[in-house]
Amino acid sequence: MKSIANLRRDNRMKRHRRIRKHVGGTAERPRMSVFRSHAHMHVQLVDDARGVSLVGASTLSPELKETIADKPKHEACRELGKLIASRAAAKGIKQVSFDRGGYIYHGRIKAIADGAREGGLDF
Repeated sequence: MKSIANLRRDNRMKRHRRIRKHVGGTAERPRMSVFRSHAHMHVQLVDDARGVSLVGASTLSPELKETIADKPKHEACRELGKLIASRAAAKGIKQVSFDRGGYIYHGRIKAIADGAREGGLDF
């Protein structure tokens, strides 16, 4: 019998595979992939045509780690969205396809998306 944690992970992976059938990334419009752990968030811009990660950031990034130390998780995620948007702008990326990774679009996932939009990314 599976534990609750394994069951939740398996269900999330099923949702993620179902989403990935429709959401893909190219060099012009990469996929913005989000991963959520208990303590941290990770975001990558992925070109699926070539199979490479173009830009990445997480709440463990040195330039972000100091500024978010005393903030709640959802505010830290908004700052992470702004950081990924600025890194994408430096590479000339303006449009992305948002891949929520099977997570429900609320809370920290929504905060990343809102921060990226504030930073100038277009979904």
